Amino acid sequence: MIKVAVIGVGVMGSAIAGRLIDTGASVSVYDATPGKTDALAAKGAVAAGSAKEAAAAADYVITSLNSAAIVEKAVFGPDGVAAAAGPDKLLVDMSSIDAAKTAEMAARLATETGMGWVDAPLSGGAPAAANGTLTLMLGGAKGDVARAQPLLSLLSTNFNHMGASGAGQTVKLINQILCANTFMAVAEAVRFAEAHGVDASLVPGALAGGRADSRIMQEYMAKMARRDFSPTGRIDNMLKDLETVQVAAQGKRLALPVTSLIADLHRMLVAGGLGAADSAEYVRLFDFGRETAS
Repeated sequence: MIKVAVIGVGVMGSAIAGRLIDTGASVSVYDATPGKTDALAAKGAVAAGSAKEAAAAADYVITSLNSAAIVEKAVFGPDGVAAAAGPDKLLVDMSSIDAAKTAEMAARLATETGMGWVDAPLSGGAPAAANGTLTLMLGGAKGDVARAQPLLSLLSTNFNHMGASGAGQTVKLINQILCANTFMAVAEAVRFAEAHGVDASLVPGALAGGRADSRIMQEYMAKMARRDFSPTGRIDNMLKDLETVQVAAQGKRLALPVTSLIADLHRMLVAGGLGAADSAEYVRLFDFGRETAS
């Protein structure tokens, strides 16, 4: 039986832990926010009192957290993962964080404890996690990535080793550039269709298989058209990743004008109180005058 600790059980972490429980894995969970582990404990997980306690019972430790600073605290802070680490355990970080910081923390964990680190940021969201169909981009030593595969195969149908520690995080940022730009283009297209009397929910079927087709269009265009804002992902999380992209690009003196504009639009949404809202709410940027334009 695979023994896994999941540190951080927000929307993604909960879906990951739930999927692992469903596959028969032994799962321990920890979150710094009291009460967040209750539903998973009712489903069969063991709720731990600290990251150290959760990691002590596991062969694999998954972290699913919002920033590099939070990951660092969960791993190296008091009662963190490192306090229960060893060469027989493997950390799989499924957060979306900075590549350089990832490489730094992976090296530190290996030096101090002998524990390996694989960065495995994801694409597909909570629904794909729950179904075991995530796409994962992996960074780390070849041997550690090989050790991670029995675990990853329970969560993902597409995982690829992209290079040394941090490479997975870099590819995730590429994913976010493409996703954020596409989300905003779909939102614009919805309003364009509506303004011209076309049912936007019919457009994905009409364009299926063509060059404009994408999973985001297929999943979100109809959702935006019916103003269905049920949560599947947070706008402030996307902004966090886009800001990481901007910092990394500035470090290489790269100009990313389209992505910079998209980041600014995300800042407008967050400033307008929609940070915790679903990605379908991008369409709200274009809803001004909707009644008179339609």
